[in-house]
Amino acid sequence: MTQNHPPELQGHCPVAYFAVGEPMKGDPQFSSTHDGKVYHFANEEAKQEFDTNPDRYIPAYGGQCAFGISIDKEFEACPTNFKIIDGKLHLFLKNDETDALELWNREDEAKCLANADRHWSARR
Repeated sequence: MTQNHPPELQGHCPVAYFAVGEPMKGDPQFSSTHDGKVYHFANEEAKQEFDTNPDRYIPAYGGQCAFGISIDKEFEACPTNFKIIDGKLHLFLKNDETDALELWNREDEAKCLANADRHWSARR
């Protein structure tokens, strides 16, 4: 089977963020598709866990940078720059100039979440 699009989270296992508290590359032999997006998993157990409850593991805001969404912008998120907030995976831009997680953490998180949720809802 040929894959036309790269895997979500640049191939990182969405379950690992919760199970081990850090990003971990998944293995293409353990993969699932959810809402047209392909996810790779560290092992069969992680794949089964995801398949049972994918909404628990998919990142907020379609995997876009949460800080960007909070200011009504779209920035590509870095899968190794993350924070779990209220049981949901949030990803953030990180490059040589900007660490959006650092910016997020300087702000009122509840306000950032409310703004991001509002902007995201308006896009859907």
